[in-house]
Amino acid sequence: MSDSNTTNFTNPSTFILMGIPGLEAAHVWISIPFFTLYAIAILGNITILFIIKMEQSLHGPMYYFLCMLSITDLVLSTATVPKMLSIFWFNSREINFSACLTQMYFIHCFSAMESGILVALALDRYVAICDPLRHSTILTNCVVAKTDLALVLCSGMLTLLYPFLVRQWPYCRTNIIPHSFCEHITVVKLACADTRVSSYYGLFVVFSVIGLDVPFITVSYIQILRAIFNLPTKDSRLKTFGTCGSHLCCILSFYLPEFFSSLTHRFGHKVPLHVLVLIANVYLLVPPLLHPILYGVRTKQIRDRLLKLFTHKGT
Repeated sequence: MSDSNTTNFTNPSTFILMGIPGLEAAHVWISIPFFTLYAIAILGNITILFIIKMEQSLHGPMYYFLCMLSITDLVLSTATVPKMLSIFWFNSREINFSACLTQMYFIHCFSAMESGILVALALDRYVAICDPLRHSTILTNCVVAKTDLALVLCSGMLTLLYPFLVRQWPYCRTNIIPHSFCEHITVVKLACADTRVSSYYGLFVVFSVIGLDVPFITVSYIQILRAIFNLPTKDSRLKTFGTCGSHLCCILSFYLPEFFSSLTHRFGHKVPLHVLVLIANVYLLVPPLLHPILYGVRTKQIRDRLLKLFTHKGT
């Protein structure tokens, strides 16, 4: 190891990202599915934003929240994947210390924001199914705008301590990060100090987000299912439940990888490092890929508008 990686220092000027430790020889091959997933995610989310902007009939609460979800997915994936690909393709491993902290903040901030948007979408489905006559009066444009603003502010404030805590630790062991991006707990482990505050704060944020958002979504869907089962016919029950299908799939694609990634990083000491890194990458890549596909395919209004767009182009 070079001297620059072992010299005592308080804050390094740069960190060195390893990519996927143990799989360096396969980086070029790994980059192919990563780039493909990223390109599809970017194209899909931009398409969703374009369709909702152009189609007047889609200017409603659910679609405004869906726009926020697409923007969040774009930021979340773009904050990590381009740097990751530069490691795989050009061996560009260096990342400035401040840039590393900025990337860390964006990852956690927009992850928390995405969780809040899924809660907002659950609220929209609850009002639409359980109190449809008051949907337009409860979820007005003003309420949607205030909800979006609250999500941005709460997520930003909740995760603001991440970079400040990481910046204060002395890094006298190494500046090599065994990861493909600046993941909080991985960077904290490089510090040569008692970093339990950072670890506890990280757990606090994870369980605050999951502990508040998941119960709210669960209660919403209990009420939704109760309302659905009270409908008179099987067809009406299936049709109404079908309007929740995209949202339920998005919930599973977001929370399951996040929960598994957080637990394995903190408690999965026997899990190989390259598996942990791959799980973390899947968590950042798969939801932005799936969300536009799920809503594009399963939401009739978006699907019809998309078909009309391509039909007109073909004509």
